[in-house]
Parts: sequence; C-alpha cells; structure tokens
Amino acid sequence: MASAAELAAMRQAIILSSFGLGTTSPNPPVGCVILDRDGNTVGTGYHHRKGQPHAEVNALAAAGTAARGGTAVVTLEPCNHIGVTPACRQELINAGITRVVISVIDPTSRGDGGAAVLTAHGIDVETHVIPDETLTVLRPWLTATHRRRPYLTWAYTLDPDHREIEEELLAELRATADLVLHTDTIKEGIPGGHAPQHFTLPAAPTNDLRQWLVTCYESGSRRILAVGAHQALVHKLEHVDELVIAIERTPQTGVFGPAIRHPTPAGFELTGIFRHRTGARIHLRRAKLTPEP
Repeated sequence: MASAAELAAMRQAIILSSFGLGTTSPNPPVGCVILDRDGNTVGTGYHHRKGQPHAEVNALAAAGTAARGGTAVVTLEPCNHIGVTPACRQELINAGITRVVISVIDPTSRGDGGAAVLTAHGIDVETHVIPDETLTVLRPWLTATHRRRPYLTWAYTLDPDHREIEEELLAELRATADLVLHTDTIKEGIPGGHAPQHFTLPAAPTNDLRQWLVTCYESGSRRILAVGAHQALVHKLEHVDELVIAIERTPQTGVFGPAIRHPTPAGFELTGIFRHRTGARIHLRRAKLTPEP
C-alpha cells in the first residue's frame, strides 16, 4: 500500500505531467518524483517531447546519487523498450531504485512490461495508485491510443454575437492540445512545441471526419481542440469526447437567456463549472470513454 509520502509524490508527479501537454505527442505526458530511502523528495521530472529524455530519466538526473535505495513514483508504467531513448525500466535499475510506485499501466508496453521486468530484478513494484486522479491528465492520451484516433474537445459559445469569446476560449485551452481547428485553419496548439520529425500538421478536415481524425493520429496528434461553430461537429457529435461551452450573462438582466437554459447534450456528463468574469465555462465529457484504468 502506498504511503502518505508516496501519495503526495504521486500527486506532485501528476501536476508535473501536465507540463508536457501539447508537446509530448505522440508520446504520453508523464511525471516522475524520486524519493530517497527516508521518503524525502530528491528529484522531479516530466517528459517534454518525443526524442528527449522521459520523465524518469529527468527525475533521476535531478536526484543524482541520492536516488540509490530510493523510490520512483511515476504516473505511467516505465517503458520496457529501447526506441528513440533508452528503456526507462533499465535506467531505474541502473540507478539503484528499490521501489517503484506506478499509477497507470502502459497499454503500449512491449513484452512483459516495465513493471514485470522491474519485479524480476528484485524491485518492489506497486501499481494502480490513485489512477482516477492521474486520468485528469492522461485520459486523452489513453483514449486516443485505445481508439487509434485523437481525443477531440469542442469549445464554443452559445451566443453567436460574442466572437471575442471564441478568441478567449482559444487562448485558454490551446496549450493542452496538439492541434487547434479554428475558422477552418489547422495550427499547432503550442507553435513549434512538438518534435518535427515525429509530428506533422494534417490537411484541413474533410466531410469524412472520422477518417480525418485517423489521419491526424497517424501524423502524431493525440489531442485536438476545435473552437467555434463547426457544422461538421454539430452533426457528428459522436466523434467529440469533451465539450467546453461558454455561457454569457445578458447585460440587461444578468441572467441567462431562454436559448441557453439547457446547454448539455445527451451522452455527456458535467465535469466542471468555472466562473468567468462575464459568465461561466461549462465542461462536459462523454459519459462512457475507454479505456478505464
């Protein structure tokens, strides 16, 4: 069972992992915290983008020799294959880590998996530690990987006269996305954020939205943000995973108009409401998303 120090470290690792959103794809956003043998934090790290060191390697580098005999707390199972970078499970073994605490098992792990190899080397491994909390960052990547098409968020305002609200939504949300679709243009969520040898911009969407999403996945995207009134999405809501709806109060009465009293479509559940200076942001997610941790 994870200790209080390990749970605190896992939540820190989850926060760290969010710093990789918008740049790590096609790799997952992962965070890692190294605790020494006394349970003190001695190293932290997260994955920046594909081709660069993974979260575990960055955290071990920060910890140095203090990692020996310590614990690695990581949001996703350490990788078990040598690709663009070395296998993280071997880096943990080489560093003398004696315990690894994992939140979510990697569905793309090859062979026996990093956790199994660590266990075979005598390292104490615990898995499935607060996975629901880790999914606040990792869910879109896991969902995209499971379906082989990106996680799609659609953000819009119910008032067509508030074009400036669309610009605000774009500014608020684009840093978490790989691609942004706005006014029929495709741009990188964070300009220049991805490794160009592993990520390319696709052409504009076609009438076959599903095939376009598959093409985006093949070009390295795992999360897409669409902003504004996209008719293709209105009629193909089954391809949308998350909604962010901006609701504005009317200046005359300060209350919502009759057209926006029921903004939540069927099949979605409310995940958050955030007060805005002139209204609110309503966050909804498809009620049944795969996979579960």
